[in-house]
Amino acid sequence: MADIHANEAGPAQDPDFATDFEIGQDNIRPLGLDIHNPVFLISSLLIIAFVLISLANQEASAEFFGWLRPFLTSEFDWFLVLSVDVILVFCLALIVLPIGSVRIGGKDATPDYSYAGWIAMMFAAGIGIGLLFFGVLEPTYYNFSEGGGARPLNIDITEPGNEYIGVVGTIHHWGLGGWCVYALVGLTLAVFAYNKGMPMTLRSAFYPILGERIWGWWGHAIDTLAVFATLFGLTTSLGLGAQQVAFGLNEVFGIETSNTVVVLLIIGITAIALGSVLMGMDKGVKRLSEINMLMAVALFFFVFFVTGAVSAITRYVGVMVDYVTLLPALSNPFGREDTSFFHGWTTFYWAWWIAWSPFVGMFIARISKGRTVREFILCALIAPTAVCALWMSTFGGAAIDMLNAGGAEGVKATVIDSYKPEGALFGFLKELPLYSIISPIALVLIVIFFVTSSDSGSLVIDTITAGGKMDAPVVQRVFWCTLEGLVAIALLLGGGLAALQGAAVSTGIPFTIVVLLMCYCVYKALSTEER
Repeated sequence: MADIHANEAGPAQDPDFATDFEIGQDNIRPLGLDIHNPVFLISSLLIIAFVLISLANQEASAEFFGWLRPFLTSEFDWFLVLSVDVILVFCLALIVLPIGSVRIGGKDATPDYSYAGWIAMMFAAGIGIGLLFFGVLEPTYYNFSEGGGARPLNIDITEPGNEYIGVVGTIHHWGLGGWCVYALVGLTLAVFAYNKGMPMTLRSAFYPILGERIWGWWGHAIDTLAVFATLFGLTTSLGLGAQQVAFGLNEVFGIETSNTVVVLLIIGITAIALGSVLMGMDKGVKRLSEINMLMAVALFFFVFFVTGAVSAITRYVGVMVDYVTLLPALSNPFGREDTSFFHGWTTFYWAWWIAWSPFVGMFIARISKGRTVREFILCALIAPTAVCALWMSTFGGAAIDMLNAGGAEGVKATVIDSYKPEGALFGFLKELPLYSIISPIALVLIVIFFVTSSDSGSLVIDTITAGGKMDAPVVQRVFWCTLEGLVAIALLLGGGLAALQGAAVSTGIPFTIVVLLMCYCVYKALSTEER
């Protein structure tokens, strides 16, 4: 039997998952590269063609993507929501089942990173720019959208105890439903790589179903779909970040916002990400993630204390109780009357999280060797949900209080009067002291989130297209990092926010089937492990 440990993924190969495949046997190495021939060539050529066609037909692209997202989120709403419900129940079951004591990498494996470094990298990859972009925008939009059409479950905010329903709806999108997808994909990839000795790529997870066929076109198709889902999910976040940075530059330095500025920003920040790529995982991604985490914590505590620590804690407890109470209703896809909230936000979010899952899942799998399944699920599911909820309730809840008191003109102007979502955060910060100091810090934080997402994303896509290799040549990661920036530019010029969201949804929906099948595959793999 051939040895498949060229990536040094794990211990001796499990006989139940034996394979005659040897990493590299169908790889090609032109110019010193190490690429998994069909996956790399098919995905790269199709993506390059997409960029060229979108840039050459910007009006047609804008019209197509403007139609695509609402069509998909209204037709496949039940499928997306039920799928996330199944994944969440499965992840929670892993915490209490005996197989939760299985250790990733074998019973003698030890963690490669400290808790602080591990969680920092997990958050930087999994949350990205989202907290800064949506932290103020979402809660205030739900509460104060025209006629309350975007309010979750059509709950009346004038009723006592309902004044923060917008925060509850936001936590629903940034809580258990999203993180369970990351946790499942990450756990599956980690178990098959570190416990079964298989290459860390999506196809490996399907050995219990497909057997040796994962090394043929079935596997190529799975990995290629993962590349598309990762790339379009990632570029959605990068596009949002570029728009927010452009708005921030106008606020801080008076630089006029335009498509040219946004394109130059994407190019410039992608160049910074390339520098991080060249530095490697420990010096690049890890260091930037830790800096990012420290800056995010500093910004959070500034807002937390300036807007009132006691009210923030009280609000947080209240919205978490409401979130748990309303979770069954928010997770029900049938008979929904809050169609604007459900189709415009929830189904898009679930497709976006699923599209992001190969990226975040593979990244956190790579850094999670030595953790038990139970520890992994708790840290990748429960802890991020609690922290995201705290952030959203602090920023969004404080903005709601300001709006109810007749203040927060900047938020009112960007969220309610004229919908400019990229300006919500800066409109909120304007209401706080030391704006001239805090706004540049927020701007730098957005940029670092941008860089870490691009760097981490190129690392993951490179691993998939190199057939699971974790040490492929750096030039390949440079290629994917550059291509990410080009796709973000093409989507922004070819339809803006609607194009970014439409691309993420269009790849997230088919990849949902892949993620659902992973539930069976990882359970099958864990059931053969020593505990």
